[in-house]
Amino acid sequence: MLKLTMALLLFASPILAGPLGHEATLRALMPDNGRLLNGVFPGGYSGDEDDITPDQVRDYERLVGKRVAWVMFSHNWFQGRAFPAETAGWIRGQGATPYIRVMLRSDTELSHRAPLYTLQAIVDGDFDSDLAAWGQAAAQFGTPIIAEYGTEMNGDWFPWNARWNGRKRGAALFQQAYRHIIDVVRTAGGSNVIWVFHVNNLDGPPKQWNRFEGYYPGDDYIDWLGVSIYSAQGPHEDWTVDFTESLPDVMARFAAMAPEKPVIVAEFGTDVHNAREPAGPWADAALSLMLSGRYSNLIGFNWWNETWPNGDDPVDATDYRVGASAALTAVMRRHLANRRVQGRP
Repeated sequence: MLKLTMALLLFASPILAGPLGHEATLRALMPDNGRLLNGVFPGGYSGDEDDITPDQVRDYERLVGKRVAWVMFSHNWFQGRAFPAETAGWIRGQGATPYIRVMLRSDTELSHRAPLYTLQAIVDGDFDSDLAAWGQAAAQFGTPIIAEYGTEMNGDWFPWNARWNGRKRGAALFQQAYRHIIDVVRTAGGSNVIWVFHVNNLDGPPKQWNRFEGYYPGDDYIDWLGVSIYSAQGPHEDWTVDFTESLPDVMARFAAMAPEKPVIVAEFGTDVHNAREPAGPWADAALSLMLSGRYSNLIGFNWWNETWPNGDDPVDATDYRVGASAALTAVMRRHLANRRVQGRP
């Protein structure tokens, strides 16, 4: 018991643990052999993806019957560039790992050029002092952090997509920008950060210059690969995605690009009120595939548990919340009770 207590103290306290090396961080967050980590974006209220609360995490864990290994949220630089120590701290206090989407953007509007945080400006070092301070604060945090820059970079809804940065040249520029961010953070001491290359399941637009492989910064920089797979994104939408077809396609591309890297389904979900794609059966098929053992390098998944308005009428709102559907809740509880789902690394 004394040995276990000391181990927990060393993990939880940066004062006791001292600097955490990168290899130790990778080992600390790997699930037990053959198991998958269970993560969540727990909700938020504003749509900015940065105002999550401890109650939202506890409510999600109660609904699905399993603790979460990580809690995802966005760090929007238009709200402030300093490391989000307060949010990361309470996440760690609940026994989970902070998963930070580092969003160098000026607003949450979609499909436009970046007015400030351009890829070229990042490469030129315009934000190096902020990134170095971020890396220093991450190091002082002392325990593992999961982070990503350029979320869903192969989707033109985000300003780091190549459409807004010279197309083919833009993809190469993204590589340089992501490498630069990681270099600055690591040089500042942030060796306890696991970096994720997080793509969308479909290249949008589906052009050769926009294939996600062209954005990849390289094995020396990226620790995990991640993918978003969503189906219906609103109650009236007629666009649906078959998870059991989409994941195999992405996994094949990942295997050709970076065969040694662990993979997570970094975001998945479907609108619970869309009659064309009932959420319960969709999630059942998704979780059944992920838990089938078909992919030995798949190490985790993350449900996007959010709702947001689409205009003034509440019936038009998008809703991915597990608790908004009894059928979805039952599916999640059944699959997350599987011994292969691990709530803590």
